[in-house]
Amino acid sequence: MTLQTIILALGLVLIFEGLVFALAPRRLDDYLRILAELPLDARRMIGVLAIIAGLVITVIAERL
Repeated sequence: MTLQTIILALGLVLIFEGLVFALAPRRLDDYLRILAELPLDARRMIGVLAIIAGLVITVIAERL
């Protein structure tokens, strides 16, 4: 993995994150309120599942 690939991946993440803020700010408020009401363990599990999903997608993309 090169530095260029890492920078590209970071740029893509920022684009997708920015789209949420730009296109659906009210929905984002609702989602953040829902997340704040979840227990800490549930939020941790969501984070772990997101990491696993990201790793799986990365491995699949690398093999293409």
